[in-house]
Amino acid sequence: MASTLKLVLLGLLFSFLSIISLSSSKQHPLDHLTPAEINLVRTIVKKAYPSSTHKNLTFQYVGLDDPDKQAVYLWQSNPTRIPPRQAHVVTRHNKQTHDIIVDLSKRFIVSDKVYEGNGFPMLTKDEQGAAAELVLAYAPFKASVKKRGLNISDVVCSTFTIGWFGEKESKRELKVNCFYVEGTANMYLRPIEGIKIHVDLDEMRISEYHDREITPMPKAQGTEYRLSHMKPPFGPRMNNVATVTANGPGFALDGSTVKWANWKFHLAFDARVGPIISLASIYDLQQHKYRRVLYRGYVSELFIPYQDPSEGWYQLSFFDSGEFGFGLTAVPLEPLNDCPANAVFIDGYLANQDGLPVKTPNALCIFERHAGNIMWRHTESELPGDIREVRPEVSLVVRMVATVGNYDYILDWELKPSGSIKMGVGLTGVLEVRPVTYTNADQMKEEAHGTLVAENTIGVYHDHFINYYLDLDIDGDANSFVKTNLVTKRNTEANTPRKSYWTVEKETVNTELDARILLGTKPMELSLENPNKKTKVGHPVGYRLLPGFFTSPLLILDDYPQIRGAFSNYNVWVTPYNKSEKWAAGDHVNRNHGDDTLLTWTNKNRAIENKDIVLWYTMGIHHVPCQEDFPVMPTVSGGFELRPTNFFEYNPVLKVKPPEHVKWPNCTDILVNSAGRFQERSSIVDCSSPFLAVAIHRCPEKSMLTSLRVVVVILSPFIGVHFQFEVISSMAGVDESTAQRRLVRRQMRSSRRNEARSVGVSMAETNPTE
Repeated sequence: MASTLKLVLLGLLFSFLSIISLSSSKQHPLDHLTPAEINLVRTIVKKAYPSSTHKNLTFQYVGLDDPDKQAVYLWQSNPTRIPPRQAHVVTRHNKQTHDIIVDLSKRFIVSDKVYEGNGFPMLTKDEQGAAAELVLAYAPFKASVKKRGLNISDVVCSTFTIGWFGEKESKRELKVNCFYVEGTANMYLRPIEGIKIHVDLDEMRISEYHDREITPMPKAQGTEYRLSHMKPPFGPRMNNVATVTANGPGFALDGSTVKWANWKFHLAFDARVGPIISLASIYDLQQHKYRRVLYRGYVSELFIPYQDPSEGWYQLSFFDSGEFGFGLTAVPLEPLNDCPANAVFIDGYLANQDGLPVKTPNALCIFERHAGNIMWRHTESELPGDIREVRPEVSLVVRMVATVGNYDYILDWELKPSGSIKMGVGLTGVLEVRPVTYTNADQMKEEAHGTLVAENTIGVYHDHFINYYLDLDIDGDANSFVKTNLVTKRNTEANTPRKSYWTVEKETVNTELDARILLGTKPMELSLENPNKKTKVGHPVGYRLLPGFFTSPLLILDDYPQIRGAFSNYNVWVTPYNKSEKWAAGDHVNRNHGDDTLLTWTNKNRAIENKDIVLWYTMGIHHVPCQEDFPVMPTVSGGFELRPTNFFEYNPVLKVKPPEHVKWPNCTDILVNSAGRFQERSSIVDCSSPFLAVAIHRCPEKSMLTSLRVVVVILSPFIGVHFQFEVISSMAGVDESTAQRRLVRRQMRSSRRNEARSVGVSMAETNPTE
C-alpha cells in the first residue's frame, strides 16, 4: 500500500505540472493584470519619461483597459480572435495627471493624455502614509500635543479628503486628523480635535496649520474590541459549527471563470472597484445552452457625506471608491470568520505608487452558502397521502471586505440556481466621533449633529450611498427599460360588491431623463427586457429589479457635496452603453467639481429603447448612530436583487434535486502540510507557497486510516483546475503515527520538487469509508 500511495501522489504531481505548462498561456480578455504585466506596464511607462524626472512620477492607478465589448463576445465564439491586451494607467508627473493606455502585447504606449479637467486621481497608500508621517514629525504639532498633556508616541494620524466648496482652483491636498491610542487600539474613538492640518501632496509639505481649540479627550475605557484584551464575563456563547462539503468545492475554477450549478461567470479584481463580475450566463435546460444575463457588474462609487456643518467637520464627505480605492483598501479575508470553511480564496494584485506589483492575499473568497433557507416548497394537504415537496436553498457567494478608514464594507455577490443575482453590502467598523463636554444626553440643549453614544463622545450623523454599475445583456445586448406601474382602478364592469382592484400599465422608457427614478414615490416594478426575444406564450424575456436597501439624499441639491455625489439624486438610472462611462462620480473624483458624473451624462437625454443599455442602481442608508454602535458596530446588512421575469418558460429550479445530507462520524481531519506540521482543522489550507496537502481522516473508533480522499486545486495566473482522487485501503496493521511519518516524508520530497513552481496546490479533504 505504501508504494501504491507513493506512486499515486507522484503521478498526481507530474500530471499537475504537465497541465500547468499547457495552460499557462491561457488568458481571458477580462482577466485582471498579472504581477508580470504590472511590472511590464511600469517598465514601459518609465521608459517613456526621462530618468531624471522619475522621482516626480507616481502610479495612482493601474488596471485593465476594458477591451471593446463586441470584441469580447467575438472572442467567446472564436477564441482565436483575441482582443488587444491593454492597461489603463493613471500617473502624476510634474504635478500633472496623465491618462495612459499601454498595449501589453506590442509593448508600447498607445496614448498619453494630460487631464485638463477638475479633480485629481485616486490616492495611493504611500502618499497617504507619507502625509501622516510628515505631521507626526512637525514641531508645531508636537507642541500642540504636549499642550494637551498627551504623549506623542501614542499619537496616530490618518488622512481625510477635503472635497470642493466652490473654489475655482484646488490644490492636491489632504486633511490630516490625529488620534490618541493610549490604552486602546480603537483609535477613531479618541480623536485629537481642534487642530486643522492640510498637506500639499505634490510638494509633500504642510500647507496649513492652525490650532483652534482644545476639546475633551474621550476615555479609553470601554473602547477595546480585541478579544485578547477583554475581560470576563463573555457572551452570548455561540455553539461550535463545522461546514464541510463532502466532495470538495461545489464549483469549478477555469482560470478566472467560475462554473457552478447552472451559472458561469468571470471574476476579476480591480484596485478601484474591487470585485468585477463579467459574462454571467445561466444554463437553460429547455434551450440546452447558456443564456446571457450580465456582461459586467461592480460597485461604481460610494458617497458618505457627514452631517456636521461646523468648522473642522464640514469638509467630511468621502468617495471611497474614486478617492481611496475599494480594491486598494481590500483586506485579507480571515478563514472561518470572514468566509466559511468551504471557501476558496483568491489573491488580488495591485500596483503601488512606484508601479511595482503588490499582493493582497485572500482578497476574495468564493463559497457555497447553505443558510437553511428554502428554495421552494409546497404541501398539498387536501389530497390523500399528505403530498409535500421541499427544496433547500443553496447559493454561490463571492465576497470581499474593504476597510476604508473607520468603516468596514462587506461586499457580496450571490448567485442562485433560480437565476437571481443578489448584491449585498454589510456595514460595520467604528463610528466617526466628535468629542464633547456632555456626559449625559439630558445636558444637550443645542444641535449636536449626532448621538451621544458614550461619555464625551458624539457619533455624527451621516449617509452611505453605494452605486452599482450593471451592464445587463438579457439574451443579447439590445434591451429596453420597462416601468410596470401598479394602478388602482374602480370596479365599473363586474357586477360584484367589490369597489376597486389594481392592475398594471406597462411603459417602455425611451430616453435617459425618463429613466431617472426615485423609488418609493409610487408603486411600480422595473425591469430590463429584450423586446426581440419572447417566451412561447409571448412575453419579452427580462430581468426585474427588486430594491431592498434604498433611500434618497436629504442635502439640498446645490450643496457642494451633493453636486459631487449627484448619482444619489435618484435610485435608478439607465444610460446607453459607453465604454468611457464607468464611474458614477467621474474619472478623477478627488476634489472634482461634479461636472463629469452620471447626472451630467444623462442630461444628454440619449435614446435607450432597444439599445445596449446600462442600469445604475444606488442603494443607501441614513445612519443615526446609537449606543449599540459603540465601540464597534454590529453589521447592518442590505442589498437588492436582479430576478428573472419571463426569462424562463417555467420555474428553472422545478427539477432540482436536493443535495444529499452526509452524516459524518466523530472524526478529525489531520492536515499534513509541506512543512510537515499537523493541523487538526477542517478544510482550510495556507496556499502561500506551492505544496500538495494531504489530509488524514482519523476516527477514534478505528485509530487507523480507512480512506483517503485527496482534492487538489492548481492555481496559476490564468487557470485553476480541480481534481479529486480517492484511494481506499484498509491499511491493516498500520497505526496512525506510522502513517503520518510516511506521508510527511513523501510530502516533503514532493514539496521540494515543486517549490520552484509559482503555483499553489490546495487542499486536501478526506472521507471515511462507510
